[in-house]
Amino acid sequence: MIDWNHTYAAIWRPRQAYLRPVQRLDPIRLDNLIGIDAQKRQLIANTERFLAGKPANNALLWGSRGTGKSSLIKALLNEFGATGLRLIEIDKQDLVDLPEIVDEIREQPFRFLVYCDDLSFEAGESQYKALKSVLEGSIELPPENVLIYATSNRRHLLPEQMRDNLDTKLVDGEVHYSDAIEEKISLSDRFGLWLSFYPAHADTYLAIIDQYFVGYGGDRSALHKKALDFAHVRASKSGRTAKQFYQAYFDGEF
Repeated sequence: MIDWNHTYAAIWRPRQAYLRPVQRLDPIRLDNLIGIDAQKRQLIANTERFLAGKPANNALLWGSRGTGKSSLIKALLNEFGATGLRLIEIDKQDLVDLPEIVDEIREQPFRFLVYCDDLSFEAGESQYKALKSVLEGSIELPPENVLIYATSNRRHLLPEQMRDNLDTKLVDGEVHYSDAIEEKISLSDRFGLWLSFYPAHADTYLAIIDQYFVGYGGDRSALHKKALDFAHVRASKSGRTAKQFYQAYFDGEF
């Protein structure tokens, strides 16, 4: 049994069917996240309402890879852990266990974010049905002390194919989606807050680089050129790429 007074986060381990306390939290802070100010403001406001016992939404953070979606959720825990926020991480394939996890924490005095990273489903996968039930589809109301924060590269979480649109009709000027489309968008519709993340511009990418290289005494223009060359090879100017460049630089690759 976890002592949530001293444990801020836990990870679900399905084979042992228990929550493993996290001993070393990622130290990322909100101030470290550059270029996503609008997304930060909205998610912070939603989380503050949740902590205050006010109506708040489940959140879906979707968009390009490496743009700070997961880091933003981790930074929220570092910001609000001392005021009662707790985080439980669960993998997509273990969502069938989500109702049992929620039952375990629904009577706790803390406020829990259930966090699922890189959430998306392929054709034939059915784990999303347990998630839909916890979000709002069960006969029992969701607990007031639990929200779902998920990240994904897909806005609708399920694969969308052209043939799904064949039965979509226009009736009296209104679009009536096919049953296949309705099923696929019904999951993402259960997230009341959608936050979109897009690839960073070069200026934002270099601002992230400068944050990693605070106090750097060398030629910053040359450093920026190396960082841009690194990003071009990976076809990505993102916070993740900036961190990888920083690590590669001090590993002697540059």
